[in-house]
Amino acid sequence: MERTNWGFVVIWEFQIRQGAELEFEATYGPDGDWVRLFRRDGAFVGTELVRDVENPARYVTFDFWTSREAYENFYERNASEYKKIDAKYEKLTEKEREIGRFERC
Repeated sequence: MERTNWGFVVIWEFQIRQGAELEFEATYGPDGDWVRLFRRDGAFVGTELVRDVENPARYVTFDFWTSREAYENFYERNASEYKKIDAKYEKLTEKEREIGRFERC
């Protein structure tokens, strides 16, 4: 999928629990709870969910935004809801980490 209107991306890595694949993909995929939260903001461009071909329990998400400032403003306004969703689905993962935040060149 080509994305031309983004300027900032947040990348997360997840190691999921065995048997949680379907729920994880539904929650973190393009129609899941995270995307529904992000869509509340017009600066959200989209999310891509990918799975490691060598380690099928490892996933990476790419959350695209128009700018770093837009993402940071969104997070400030929605931190409570963000934390609720994170806690709700914590059971799906063995570990998660933010790989980084990147601006388009």
